[in-house]
Amino acid sequence: MISTQLSIFITTADCGSFSKAAERLFISPTAVMKQINTLEARLSLPLFKRSAHGVRLTPAGEVIYKDARFLTDYAAQSVEKARHSMTTNTQVFRVGTSILNPAKPFMDLWYQASSIFPNYALNLVPFEDNHDGILAEITQLGEKFDFLVAACESDMWLEKCNMLPLGHFEVMCAVSRTHRLARKERLMPSDLRGETLLMVAKGDSKTNDAVRRTLEKHKVHIEDTAYFYDISVFNKCAKSEKVLLTLSCWKDVHPALITIPVEWDYAVPYGLLYSLHPPAHIEKFIETLSRPK
Repeated sequence: MISTQLSIFITTADCGSFSKAAERLFISPTAVMKQINTLEARLSLPLFKRSAHGVRLTPAGEVIYKDARFLTDYAAQSVEKARHSMTTNTQVFRVGTSILNPAKPFMDLWYQASSIFPNYALNLVPFEDNHDGILAEITQLGEKFDFLVAACESDMWLEKCNMLPLGHFEVMCAVSRTHRLARKERLMPSDLRGETLLMVAKGDSKTNDAVRRTLEKHKVHIEDTAYFYDISVFNKCAKSEKVLLTLSCWKDVHPALITIPVEWDYAVPYGLLYSLHPPAHIEKFIETLSRPK
């Protein structure tokens, strides 16, 4: 309910530095500074005095901070009251949804288990696929939402949540509709020789690192993206003649891209993500799904 910029502003004021706020929010200091600069520009007010020792609120910042704190607390109370009002009759499973991690696959799981949870309804909670802020979203499992269905082989993600494995998504390549490879129905790794390929930086996914080694053997020029995709990387591919390493579940994310299978055996697991310390009703839901069919 409270904007991302306002939340970052409050955290920065509480921490007294951009770097400490970045650590708490699981984003980069540059991202924190960018959001604060944007907020100051939008308000036409200097909110912080910057120095080598950190930041402190300006008089204008102190006024905004006081009111922002009130709004944040009031919003939290409002959400809690809304949740409490629903417990008398219907309880809710909150399912996160975004462009790259839509809630639609959760529906198949829900139909398997809904008869055991007759007093529960589903509530979709939208979030942004922002590569700077996705770790903060993952840590909200159990608070902002109860479940996400996502492709996940990230060590950084799995340190912050549990996952019930559901299957695998095939690793593919995407190109613009004008690219020389766009007419191919299936690619060989050798077809990518000499191409510039966008993929996540190494070190956070065993499958992606294995794909990278295969591509390097075939003399593919690799351009690292951030560890986690957002829509900007799909836009970058669509506006260039570069190839994007992608997944079968994302074949319809960007209408200007053609997604093509590759003749290899690489696939990334996907599953139901939930909090590290789930309450009893979430554990029951997971146990229900885990039973042999």
